[in-house]
Amino acid sequence: MIAPPRTDAEIPGYVEALGLPGLADIHVHFLPQNVLDKVWSYFDDAEAHYGRPWPIHYRDDTQTRLQTLRRFGLQAIPALTYPHRPGMAAWLNDWNREFAAEHPDVVHCATLYAEPESADYVTGALAAGARLFKVHVQVGGFAPDDRVLDRAWAALSEAQVPIVIHAGSKPLPGAFTGPEAIARVLERFPALNFVIAHMGMPEYDEFADLAEAYSGVHLDTTMYVSGFFSHPAEVTPAFRERLVTLQDKVVLGSDFPNIPYPYADQLAGLAALGLGDDWMRSVLWDNGARLLGLGTGKD
Repeated sequence: MIAPPRTDAEIPGYVEALGLPGLADIHVHFLPQNVLDKVWSYFDDAEAHYGRPWPIHYRDDTQTRLQTLRRFGLQAIPALTYPHRPGMAAWLNDWNREFAAEHPDVVHCATLYAEPESADYVTGALAAGARLFKVHVQVGGFAPDDRVLDRAWAALSEAQVPIVIHAGSKPLPGAFTGPEAIARVLERFPALNFVIAHMGMPEYDEFADLAEAYSGVHLDTTMYVSGFFSHPAEVTPAFRERLVTLQDKVVLGSDFPNIPYPYADQLAGLAALGLGDDWMRSVLWDNGARLLGLGTGKD
């Protein structure tokens, strides 16, 4: 295998050595400044929430963060947002539309909340060009299978837009986290393109089951085997075999900028699984590029 990057400075060389046009990271956050300030304040108090420090590694201004991602090789930069209360999603979607219009390489993103208005602003966001959605079950504190969302899920299914959804029960469990509610949504809307954030941590096998059962379900690598929550050595041989089988369903995700370590650690951790350079090419570019409409390195 090609040696993975040890530092962020080595990322472009690693991407070039793999023969990739760049990185297709599907899980990147940009937020309105007042919301971002609150998010970073939450992480500043991480020991109270998570029992351990969580220093934001890329605590920079917007332009610096955009330039950092461009140096890493991101050809399209998601700007994932998510609401924590009713009445917030439509405003975030307006901000997302404006932010994407200001930056040609930013992916036009949108979000939703379990509320009656969701169908209207989801269809509005799709009509305006949104091509990536974010849903956070734990932060939002709502059930993804709430029937109030049926029209929104139906619109997203028809549009075949990918939805990065944090539904796993770590780093913090929620009243509605876990694979069961996601499975119920998929029973009603089997064509949804759910991208399960954090590989579904800690319900890895259950979410992998859904990825195997539904053509549109993918798993994103956000913080997986990065050395913070999990390490490559902890991954069982059986799950490594599942990852090989799911080569076309595993998508690079990072959680940039809200990670407590260098971006390179994520790439090095994935390489340390020892699944081969072709697997890495699929994860780092092909799968995410396909979901984001960027083409693949195999074209």
